[in-house]
Amino acid sequence: MPSVYDFTAKSLSGDDVCLKRFEGKVLLIVNTASKCGFTPQYQGLEALHRELSPRGFSVLGFPCNQFGAQEPGDAKAIADFCESKYDVSFPLFAKIDVNGSGAHPLYTYLKGEKSGLLGASIKWNFTKFLVDRTGRVVARHAPTATPQGLKKDVEALL
Repeated sequence: MPSVYDFTAKSLSGDDVCLKRFEGKVLLIVNTASKCGFTPQYQGLEALHRELSPRGFSVLGFPCNQFGAQEPGDAKAIADFCESKYDVSFPLFAKIDVNGSGAHPLYTYLKGEKSGLLGASIKWNFTKFLVDRTGRVVARHAPTATPQGLKKDVEALL
């Protein structure tokens, strides 16, 4: 049976990252954007990551420009923005598509594991998938779900 650990994604710096590297950790996988009304969630995601990473937790950010063209920058612009504005230390990956024929295979898998309220498609930036230590997708949360509001769910898996 496949898990998130079976996928590889490019880091923001262009290196291949096998998600098996995160095996045994609780993950919050989020499609992000720098110019979205939900962009301030970077602050909460980073706070959650810093607080819970010593216990085996990581946020994984996947920039995406499919919703209102709210992630127009290249990898350097995304990295500069995330570092200077939110001091992001959690792993960020190369910009991807999360819907359509060009969707990254990881997102095709995530959507297949947990549909949203209106079906499998991702509806907007900052949709969040919670993954347990075995690589199983246990929950999908809407963009309106705040990182702090997910803390109890994350802690239950740690």
